[in-house]
Amino acid sequence: MAREIERKFLITGNAWRDLVHKKVHFAQGYLNDIHQAGSKSSVRIRIEGDQANINIKSLEIGLSRDEYEYPIDLDDAKKMLDTLSVGPVIEKFRHYVTLASHTWEIDEFLGDNKGLIVAEVELGSEDELLVLPDWVTHEVTEIPRYYNISLSQTPYCQWSPDEKEI
Repeated sequence: MAREIERKFLITGNAWRDLVHKKVHFAQGYLNDIHQAGSKSSVRIRIEGDQANINIKSLEIGLSRDEYEYPIDLDDAKKMLDTLSVGPVIEKFRHYVTLASHTWEIDEFLGDNKGLIVAEVELGSEDELLVLPDWVTHEVTEIPRYYNISLSQTPYCQWSPDEKEI
C-alpha cells in the first residue's frame, strides 16, 4: 500500500517563480461522486503533459492518506475526461521548485479556479521537520476546500470573500 504524506500551503508574491525548474500542464477529472453513501475513495484520471494515470486516494483530509496510481493510455484518458468525469475537469499548471531536499509542487489553477495557487510538498514521515520558504503563508493541509476533489465540486470562483481569506 502506498501512503502519501503531504502538506499544503498558500503562497504570496512571485519570488517562487524565479526558482521554477519545470512547468507541466495538468488536466484531471473524477470518475466517482464522493457524496454517495459509503464512499471511501476518490477515483480520478489525470493527464500530466503527455502522460496519463488513474489515481485512487482515500477520502481522508490531512497530512497522510492512502494513494494508488497507475499509468493508462493517453487517448483513453482523454476520452474518460470527456465522457466520464463527474463535475468539471480541473486544469492547472504545476510548477516544480527544489529547495534543500524537497521538491515543492506549486499548482496555479486555471478556469473556474483561476486565482488560486497552492504549494504542496511531500514528506518522508509525518513528523519530518520542514523549513518553509519566505513565500509560504498559511498551511491549508487540514482545510478540505483546498483539495482538488473539493475544487471540482465548488470551484474557487464560487467561494465567498471570507473563504478566500485565511
